[in-house]
Amino acid sequence: MKKLKSIVYWLLARGGVRRAFEATQRSLSGVVSGGRIRSHAYHSLNPIAFSREQQAVMAGRHSYYQALHHTDRSNVALRRNVHRIEKGLVMQPPRPIFALDYIEETLDFFEATIHRIRAGEPVDQGELEWASAVLGAYFRRVTDAAVKHHAERFAFASAELGESATGEASPEPFLRETSPLAVTFENLQQLAMRRRSVRFFQQRRVPRDLVDRALEIARQSPTACNRMPYEFRFFDDPEMVPKVASVPFGSAGYAENIPMVAVVVGRLDSYFSPRDRHAVYIDSSLAVMGFLYGLETLGLSSSIINWPDFEPLEIKMQKLLGLELHERPMMLIAIGFADTTVPVPFSKKKELDSFRSFNRM
Repeated sequence: MKKLKSIVYWLLARGGVRRAFEATQRSLSGVVSGGRIRSHAYHSLNPIAFSREQQAVMAGRHSYYQALHHTDRSNVALRRNVHRIEKGLVMQPPRPIFALDYIEETLDFFEATIHRIRAGEPVDQGELEWASAVLGAYFRRVTDAAVKHHAERFAFASAELGESATGEASPEPFLRETSPLAVTFENLQQLAMRRRSVRFFQQRRVPRDLVDRALEIARQSPTACNRMPYEFRFFDDPEMVPKVASVPFGSAGYAENIPMVAVVVGRLDSYFSPRDRHAVYIDSSLAVMGFLYGLETLGLSSSIINWPDFEPLEIKMQKLLGLELHERPMMLIAIGFADTTVPVPFSKKKELDSFRSFNRM
């Protein structure tokens, strides 16, 4: 027994166990990845890694179809179709007729939103005005007999909207400005260099109005078909913040110090097809980067807390926040005023040659 223990300790000390594990994984992954059938067989025997994602994707698809005519404040299907129409309006050369296969469906969604207003239910007013403006531009362009009935239907439905409630210019396609910006490349580079992941903060309350201002930057980020398939859930109650912030592994050692934490939630019910299941990660990440830069300009610091796709943590966060299965945490963000007495990691970035190439096949 002593001899066996000595061998084990010797292996651990010399990294033998780690090297044996790595060698096994290298061989196994090589065999499994060598063919789709082998990969499918492996994951059929070991389904845990992706089972939650598969169920969440189907739950999102189910919720998408359920919500088509029972919309929330924001109608994701209306957003998608209106964006498709506005892309058609800017195509060159101009198209005299298009969108015939989905214009009726779009009007269904448009009318459903107006019905919510009649019923006194909350709607995204800006979204509705944008839809009305784009549809108006569409029917001014497309005058073919095939859309005459749809044009009359739109005119009747939109008559209830009246004047724009936002006071903004009509939100339809426009010519982009190309005049020089007051923000130079050097300004943006300075902002990017100044922003660093801060994990220790002053014990000051984070003003919510500053968070909202940063979100105004975040929402300008591009998303697939303008769906914006994410939510930012903020917590600033001193008792709630550590409960939320301590769920992921990456906050160990500083979760108790965070004044405000955000959970970025991706909504898989924004899609009807599993082919788009990764868009929640892409679109929310684009929004988050704009949000972080917005915070930095307002004197607030932040740190991304990585969220692993790990079943026990997924279940814990789902219960804690009351998430539906199709609502998946993307990442957490620690927010606050930096404690300037505590250093931050330098985090040297890769040189351009390490990740940039041109015309590489």
